[in-house]
Amino acid sequence: MSQGRRSILCVDDEAVILLAMRQELRRRFGDRFAIEAALGAEEASAVIEETEAEGGSVALVICDWFMPGQRGDQFLVALRERRPEIKSILMTGQADEDAIRRAEEEAGICACIQKPWRPEALARAIEECLGRDGGGCG
Repeated sequence: MSQGRRSILCVDDEAVILLAMRQELRRRFGDRFAIEAALGAEEASAVIEETEAEGGSVALVICDWFMPGQRGDQFLVALRERRPEIKSILMTGQADEDAIRRAEEEAGICACIQKPWRPEALARAIEECLGRDGGGCG
């Protein structure tokens, strides 16, 4: 954890995807944000709690849709209820348009990125969600 810093938290059930995403985001955003990772919703909740206990905050959660246990859209709906200040991006390779629309409404996601993601598309979504100065998306 990075004490007192704002974080971007990546959540996926595949370690290789988390590693790739974390490396890419550190390269692009590491000067402004700590980049954290969690293997699933339960671990993500623990990372958020630990970050806050250390005086930091999670600014953005980038979460895979289909994971064992709690799905990403369900996790983001619950997260919005507990911590509405945390922005979110949902990643998926399988969801249909109606399911994405529901997730946008219920979880308040800033964007839905298709997997495999294009680095420029993900960076653009993060910039739009957090703003170039690291602020919120309105």
